[in-house]
Amino acid sequence: MDNIERLYKCYEILSEAGEKISEHVEEYKEILKAVKGSSKEKRLASQFIGNFFKHFPDLADTAIDAQFDLCEDDDTQIRRQAIKDLPKLCQGNAEATTRVGDTLAQLLILDDPAELQQVNNSLLSIIKLDTKSAVTGVFQQITTGDEPTRERCFKFIATKLLTMGANVITKEIEDYIVEEIKKALQDVTADEFHLCMTILGATKLGNTITGHAELVKLATEQAELNNTDTDIIAVDDEVVERFIQCASAAAPYFSKTIKSTAFVSHVCDKLLPIKTWNMIATAVSQDQIQLRLLKVFAEMITNTDKLENASERINAVYNVLLEYMPLPKLSDEDIADAPPSFQFSHAECLLYALHTLGKKHPTNLSFIEDAEKLKDFRARLQYLARGTQGYIKKLEEALKGKSAEELKTEENQLKQTALKTTSNINVLIRDLFHSPPIFKHEIVLSWIVPKTSKLGKRHAPIKAPANGKDKDQESEKKARPSNEQKFYSPPSGKYSNKVNQNFGNKNRARQRGGGGGGGGGGGGGGGYKNRRFNKY
Repeated sequence: MDNIERLYKCYEILSEAGEKISEHVEEYKEILKAVKGSSKEKRLASQFIGNFFKHFPDLADTAIDAQFDLCEDDDTQIRRQAIKDLPKLCQGNAEATTRVGDTLAQLLILDDPAELQQVNNSLLSIIKLDTKSAVTGVFQQITTGDEPTRERCFKFIATKLLTMGANVITKEIEDYIVEEIKKALQDVTADEFHLCMTILGATKLGNTITGHAELVKLATEQAELNNTDTDIIAVDDEVVERFIQCASAAAPYFSKTIKSTAFVSHVCDKLLPIKTWNMIATAVSQDQIQLRLLKVFAEMITNTDKLENASERINAVYNVLLEYMPLPKLSDEDIADAPPSFQFSHAECLLYALHTLGKKHPTNLSFIEDAEKLKDFRARLQYLARGTQGYIKKLEEALKGKSAEELKTEENQLKQTALKTTSNINVLIRDLFHSPPIFKHEIVLSWIVPKTSKLGKRHAPIKAPANGKDKDQESEKKARPSNEQKFYSPPSGKYSNKVNQNFGNKNRARQRGGGGGGGGGGGGGGGYKNRRFNKY
């Protein structure tokens, strides 16, 4: 009798044994040994191991490890078969379910679409069988896996697990997910932090004022607002990156009830003083990191409470604003030939911040009490207004007569955004140009889409084209694609080595315990042959 016939015979004996099946240990051992045999033996073993697994508890560890060996096979078909059969080991066995959940979580890094689809299917299957045990296995990989594995696990939770409905995601399970994600936040990279906040926002925390307050608290803790030394900013731009990331995560949850005062005060005290501002991101990305900071600052400032030391903090905003409001240097004739160049996106943020803080603290605008400063400010406003109005006219002419379809093109979308930016600036200038300034008008920041959700959409920075064309805008847009605030991804490599222990600790060992995570994904030829699953 050859090996294949013997395997079928063992299967037949076990199938017909009834209540005496536990007496046929040797037959089950023969099936387990077949994982070292030919391709056909391996495929049969994969199918048979799970069928009789529950009847041989003393061989449970051996059986699970045998199935895991098949998941590492060189043959793609065998791997897929083994992954498909893994859920059979989980029926009525919580410990096995956790182990299988851990292993399938490791396999989420596979690149082969067919294998990855099978991993997802099997993981969803065991979650339906025993949600708590299966999810526990996934979180074990979040604790012990390498960064690519952890990221895939977080994404699986966000995009698949949390969409499985109330029958699976019960209150108990959701509470467990929330607590485990909070634990994970104690040691995360920037990307992981963002994914964690996305997950928490999709739970009960995203639906109540109390939950919003908790999410803001988590973001505040990560931002370490009280521990930032301005000298550090000069040599470590990642401090600013971390702040932007944390502030962006908190921004959707600020409201009349949950105030943004701590974040706004931090920007005014630590980031806007001119010396510090000029040191931020002195590399090529300076304009971009400064603009991203100004945007989130502008978004938050609406929901700030009254500030302590309001005069000093408003003055910090005012001084940076002057950097983007040059004094007029040209005659009217020269201006007609060479339009002034302004960074309108930066100016919009800072004018809005000054206007909003001025409305809250009308008696703390120290620059209006100094005749020379007020004269200088009004001259700069007038010059900016002239450039803004000229640009508005050009934009309106460029968009005039465009059909709805034509307005959807990338170029015309950018022009429409530029028009909104410059129109906002024009409104704010009218209020601030009064003597004393008034705060009559309200605007919606140009990158904020009318809200059907908590989040707004960002756009590329707007600058006045020196030659009257829009090439600068187009290049800016290509340089920094628009993105959703909630899913903002920081530049690659940020936080990887130099941040604090709560945000990407360089000392964290990603493969603790049994070496979970491991090598890269792969298609055929044993792409993850050398992976060693956690042994329990």
